[in-house]
Amino acid sequence: MKAMILAAGKGTRVRPITHTIPKPMIPILQKPVMEFLLELLREHGFTEIMVNVSHLAEEIENYFRDGQRFGVEIAYSFEGRIEDGELIGDAVGSAGGLKKIQTFQRFFDDTFVVLCGDALIDLDLSEAVRRHKAKGAMASLITKRVPRDQVSSYGVVVTDEDGRVLSFQEKPAVDEAASDMINTGIYIFEPQVLDYVPEGVPFDIGSDLFPRLVADGAPFYALPMEFEWVDIGKVPDYW
Repeated sequence: MKAMILAAGKGTRVRPITHTIPKPMIPILQKPVMEFLLELLREHGFTEIMVNVSHLAEEIENYFRDGQRFGVEIAYSFEGRIEDGELIGDAVGSAGGLKKIQTFQRFFDDTFVVLCGDALIDLDLSEAVRRHKAKGAMASLITKRVPRDQVSSYGVVVTDEDGRVLSFQEKPAVDEAASDMINTGIYIFEPQVLDYVPEGVPFDIGSDLFPRLVADGAPFYALPMEFEWVDIGKVPDYW
């Protein structure tokens, strides 16, 4: 099975750490956070993994290489350009990165999972994929319930009774939040979802792709699940 790890961001909210270390390489107990993700993917049978890289790309590639020592196969998609022999990062957005890969070579040919390279999770990916398929979904996002007083720190997902996504609220005020379910940045897609992504332009999953899916009435569902999720969004989160 195939998966995508998003690792092209600059990690601006975690500076100064990310001046010299890309977010997926931030160490937790002397191991890069992305290594924990690879172990989770392998455990659930995801052994063909694509990683998009941009900021400090060589740090990620030099450490993980082809993935053999982690029991998986890794390929990389560099987002940027080469000037005077130097790699200059220029990310094209999370959805744009998927589209770039698919346009170059149809890597995504079946149900696949997308993970952010900067979060620690212990999600049962096998169960998540099972629920995705049971819904007949083209796209699914994993949601998690948080205490009501914390919703203003996250993207809130609003659904109908069957779990179909109706709308989103980005970091709403506590008294304006329509839900206490948040987007964890973990997605399950069918290849057809990439038909909604234009080629050659920056395009984000959350702010660009998802509104298109909702507007088109595509089979797009939220899957609430209980699991540990630590997002390294800011420096205090890391400490």
